[in-house]
Amino acid sequence: MLNQSKLKSNRKTQKLHNWGFKVMLWVCPFVSADSEVCRNLTKNGMLLLDSEEKQDILWANSENKPAIIRWWNGASACLNLSNSKSKEWFKGKLDYLVKEYGVDGFKFDAGDANFYTNGIVSYQQATPNEHTQFFEEIGLDYPLNEYRASWKMAGLPLAQQLRDKGHDWTDLQKLIPDLMSQSLMGYAYTCPDMIGGGEHLSFLNSAKIDQELVVRSAQLHAFMPMMQFSVAPWRVLSNENAGLCYEAALLHMKMGDEILKLAKTASKTGEPIVKPMALAFPDGGYEGVRDQFILGNKILVAPVVEKVARKRKVILPKGRWKGDDGIIVKGNRTIEIDTPIDRITFYTKVD
Repeated sequence: MLNQSKLKSNRKTQKLHNWGFKVMLWVCPFVSADSEVCRNLTKNGMLLLDSEEKQDILWANSENKPAIIRWWNGASACLNLSNSKSKEWFKGKLDYLVKEYGVDGFKFDAGDANFYTNGIVSYQQATPNEHTQFFEEIGLDYPLNEYRASWKMAGLPLAQQLRDKGHDWTDLQKLIPDLMSQSLMGYAYTCPDMIGGGEHLSFLNSAKIDQELVVRSAQLHAFMPMMQFSVAPWRVLSNENAGLCYEAALLHMKMGDEILKLAKTASKTGEPIVKPMALAFPDGGYEGVRDQFILGNKILVAPVVEKVARKRKVILPKGRWKGDDGIIVKGNRTIEIDTPIDRITFYTKVD
C-alpha cells in the first residue's frame, strides 16, 4: 500500500501527465554531508575522499572521510561513480522514482570537471573529465535526459545544455557561436541555457530586468531544439512583452515537427539539428558569421542580439528565400531589414 505522501506525489505526477506534460526531476551527484545516507555511503566506500594529506591534517589519522566539495548549492559530499557500487546505488534511486512516481526522466546537473580536482581520491584512478563521463553514462538509460557538462559523449542520445549565460546582451551574443561549436563537436541534441540568462537571481529584482533582452532571447530560442524559461514571463514582464514571449513559444511549437524530423535524422547520421552557415553552405565564405544560423538545411534564422536594434543586415545564400513577412527575395547577397521588437526574423529557402 502506498503511504499518504507517496500517494499525493503520484497524483501530482498523474495530473501533469493528464495535462500533456512530461515530468523530469533535477538531480546531481552530490550528497548532503550531515545525513544518514552520507554516513552509509562513506562506510561502503561509495564517496569521493579527501587526499591522504588532508586526511592527516583534518581527521587526525582516523578513517577516510569524504571530500567536501563546494558548489552553487552549498558544500556536499560527492558520489564516487568510478565505483560500480555507487553507480548501481544511484541508478537504483532513479529507477525507483521512475517506477513508483511515474517520473519520465532527469536533468543531470553539475558533474563539471572542476568539481573533481584538488587531489580527491576515487575508487579508480581517473581524471576530472573522466569523472564527468562516469556521471553522463548514467543518463543513457533514460530516454529523457539533459546534461550541463560533457566529455567524449558526442553522437550519443544525450541532450546537452550550454553552460549558464548571464542576464546581459554580451552573453546573448555568445549563444549562437557556442551552440554552433557544440553542434560541430557532435552534440546534435543541443539545449541553450534559460531564456534571458540562467542566473535566477537576475529575476528577483524586477527593476533590474531588461525586458527587451528577455523577449529577444525567447525569439532566438524559438528555433533551437529546446527552449527553457526559468521564470514565467507574465510574472516579470509587461503584458505586451509577455505576449511576445508567448508568440515565440507558439512558433517553437509550430517548428516542432521539423525539429523532431531533424532530431531523428541526427540519430542516424550525426548531422546537427542547428548548423553554422558555413556547414550548410560550404562555398559561401560564411565562416565568420556569428549572428545567423541554419535550422536543418532550409530555415535561415537571423535574430536580433543587440539592444534597441530596429534594423539588421541578413546574409542570404544563393537561391530564393521567403521571409517571415511572406516576401520572397533573391539570395546571394546581403539585405537590410526592419526588426521591430515584435518581429521574429527568419527565412525559408524556396528553391
